[in-house]
Amino acid sequence: MMNISAFAQEFKYHTVKKGETVYSISKDYNVSEEDIYKYNPDSKNGIEESSKLVIPLATKDKGMPAKTGSPSLDPVNFKEHTVKKKETLFSLSQQYNIEIDDIKRYNKQLYSKELQKGETIRIPVFRTLDRVVAKPNNTSKEEIRQEFDKNEVREHVVLPKETKFGIARKYGLTVKELEALNPTVDVLQPGIMLRVGTNVSPDPVVLLDKNFKFYEVKPQETLFGLAQRFHVTQDSILALNPIIEQEGLEWGMVLKVPNPEEQDPENWVTPTLTSEAEKLQGDKINLKDSLSNFSPKNLVFMLPYSLDKVQVDSAGTAAYKDAILDDRVLRISLDFYSGAEMAIEDAKELGISSEVKIYDTKRSASEVINLINTKNFNNVDAVIGPFLQSTTEAAAERLRTKNIPVFTPLSDKEMSGGNNLFIARPDQQTMSNTMLDYLQKFGKEKNVIIVSDAKSFEIKNKLSQIFPAARSVNAVDGYVSETSLKRVLLPATPNWVILESSSVGVISSTVSALNRLLRDDLDITLFTTNKNDSYDNESISNEDLGKLYFHYPSVDKEYNLEFSENFIKKYQEEYGVTPNQYAVRGYDLTMDVLLRLAASKDIYSSFSDYKGFTEYNENKFLYEPQPGGGFRNKAVYILQINPDLTLQIADDSQSNIFREFKD
Repeated sequence: MMNISAFAQEFKYHTVKKGETVYSISKDYNVSEEDIYKYNPDSKNGIEESSKLVIPLATKDKGMPAKTGSPSLDPVNFKEHTVKKKETLFSLSQQYNIEIDDIKRYNKQLYSKELQKGETIRIPVFRTLDRVVAKPNNTSKEEIRQEFDKNEVREHVVLPKETKFGIARKYGLTVKELEALNPTVDVLQPGIMLRVGTNVSPDPVVLLDKNFKFYEVKPQETLFGLAQRFHVTQDSILALNPIIEQEGLEWGMVLKVPNPEEQDPENWVTPTLTSEAEKLQGDKINLKDSLSNFSPKNLVFMLPYSLDKVQVDSAGTAAYKDAILDDRVLRISLDFYSGAEMAIEDAKELGISSEVKIYDTKRSASEVINLINTKNFNNVDAVIGPFLQSTTEAAAERLRTKNIPVFTPLSDKEMSGGNNLFIARPDQQTMSNTMLDYLQKFGKEKNVIIVSDAKSFEIKNKLSQIFPAARSVNAVDGYVSETSLKRVLLPATPNWVILESSSVGVISSTVSALNRLLRDDLDITLFTTNKNDSYDNESISNEDLGKLYFHYPSVDKEYNLEFSENFIKKYQEEYGVTPNQYAVRGYDLTMDVLLRLAASKDIYSSFSDYKGFTEYNENKFLYEPQPGGGFRNKAVYILQINPDLTLQIADDSQSNIFREFKD
């Protein structure tokens, strides 16, 4: 057998032995069958004894967990699935929450041909991971010493390079327990004697392999969060630390984990779990997998430029630039269309061509009516814009007889206009209801506390109906005291505090008091159904909100650098700046409209053809009929601020909480 290498990937030549199959060889080398087929395409037609195969070595063979996007276990069962029209490997992988490779692995014909309608395939069912979240260990050091005094202990002589992490792990202790047994030892020195437990692990006290390191579990960390932190699958963490399956994940537990500094980023794994939080709004669909209508699309953008107010003869001058900078609506319009233009260009790469016209509404309903009366809208597939309520209603009303869909991208106001009106921004009621659904779904077995003022009685009543046993704290004279909060918080229990107020004083005093109470080792998470402008007051810091893992509903999220890398890079190259929220929304909305037109006969058909929400860089779309006619986007994110000020989609289901901590 001969070793070869290319870049960071290592390979071996394997000589096929009698009776071997691609499957058995893949198991021997801990790689996927698709990896073997990738480097040996002729093997799809079978392999012969004594033939040579190029085998890409899994990272596990080099001292690291194998790169895999799905559990490294064999399936516990199989389901049979009959392929329906327009289904793809990607859509099936999303439906069953498995990797495309897993589907191909147990349906070999899919390595060489496409899915066929009516074909029956086997879907592997893997073991699901139960909730694995770090449990609190509130035992005092004195109680720990007393407990160990009742049982056998042994002594350990500290060797050079040993650490508390390594010694604690070897004897099945947390660092807190090791320190409790040795209260006089602050700094480890070679040769000193330590009291330790008798549960000796075969793991070394000193890690000689630089590919790994020891890590102490922080409060509320989860198996899923650890997998994301160290860029491996959950099963890799379990394989390195079988004690988790035996005893569960505990605060202070010392784990053996991959050392990110020694990993090749190309081999990083992004662990995935089915998000129950996302499923509150249905399944996610990817329209790029279903493109079939490649006729040119006719789009009209109706934007409130009001260029008649900008002096044309000053173009390019400082006065011209100042006029644009001073006009917020014009700036937003320009940013929005800059993103939309990039979506149109990206759609061309998918085979979707567009004829685009841009009309200036001049922020006037009468101008909108004039444009529709004087311009040809006969073959228009969709209108994006206007932005303002009066102009949007005018456009939707005049285009209703032609059944041309009108997408208003930024306003969340209630509007009239007919069944051709699509309001792309969720309103506050929708966001509040989504947060209520989230709290009801995941708030069971939590100590729920409702903090509110007199003006918030309506939402307080709704919360009280969902959580009849919830404790209430009422603001007094625009202030919430630490004493009133401490009275209702419980130790060793998740405390979910729901704050409902638009008063800066109420919000500020509550957030400050909860942060002080964190010093008592209480588990506190803060929620609201309405993150209003008061949260932007300078007296309420994001640092304090982050320490409370503040959860709130939002129209959009922060884009994922990995997912949106191409868009951001192209935008920066074109405009020299990072796209703002309006540019990203312009891209996301325009791309969604174009993909719907290319995946179905028209916009209206796309909603009956595809059930679920679409999602792009920062925005997702789930249009539902309005009681008064038209449609509104009901897709809302529940976001969570972390202590390091990162922002993420919240998911308090099972092991899907990912919380970063400062070391």
